[in-house]
Amino acid sequence: MVARKNGKQQVVRSSGNVFADMGLPKAEEEKTKVRLTFEINQIIENRKLSQIAAARRLKINQPKISALANYLIDGFSVERLMNFLTALDRDVDIVIRVKPKSKRAGRILVTAA
Repeated sequence: MVARKNGKQQVVRSSGNVFADMGLPKAEEEKTKVRLTFEINQIIENRKLSQIAAARRLKINQPKISALANYLIDGFSVERLMNFLTALDRDVDIVIRVKPKSKRAGRILVTAA
């Protein structure tokens, strides 16, 4: 990330979450939603589903599929996105563990297998 300090550009190492780097609220949730949406879009693309076919499968209307395809995801909760993945024949596992002492805060991690 490039930041300005005293009128000069300065390179700042990313935290790994662009939403947190930008100081946006609910950064972990936004990162999780983007990662889930990416997986949904990959499945739809790999199956060569039309937006109408995907909408039927997910029981939503076509404009909402278009919103997902364009990562316009403010109207979608993490839970709803996980339900879309299960409708697309994916298992979603949630693992809760103690965070390492070396980390300042807990985190949410979405990984595709």
